[in-house]
Amino acid sequence: MERRFYRRLEDGRRGFLRAGLGGLVASLGAASALAATTTRKAVFQQDLPQVAMDGWQVTAVELTIPPGAGSQKHRHPGFVLGYVLEGELKFQVEGQPEIVIPAGQMFYEPPGSVHAVSASASPTKPVRFLAMVLAEKGKPTSSPA
Repeated sequence: MERRFYRRLEDGRRGFLRAGLGGLVASLGAASALAATTTRKAVFQQDLPQVAMDGWQVTAVELTIPPGAGSQKHRHPGFVLGYVLEGELKFQVEGQPEIVIPAGQMFYEPPGSVHAVSASASPTKPVRFLAMVLAEKGKPTSSPA
């Protein structure tokens, strides 16, 4: 009787291990299926300024500019990386040509540059973008130019 009890216990452990391993293998298969469907595409590459980042921080700001509106000329204390989420952004850094940046693309503003144009490129649709301002802690993220 005792022998049968231990055999059932051992069979139960084996079944439990088989089920656990089966679940692990199935989840690994699902993970590799996900990895197999993941795509990667570089959308932007930019050399960055020579700066020591000690005492710096990043401030991420989501902005929505309605059609027909835009910001005044301004500058940032550090550098800016931006990503257009929706719409098209009319963009210009002083001394460079005005461009239109579509959703899914990025922009860069060098430290201290004047951001001359920031507006929706569409007369009927807003533009929404994410701006990441990297600058020394305690400085305002933007000031009039």
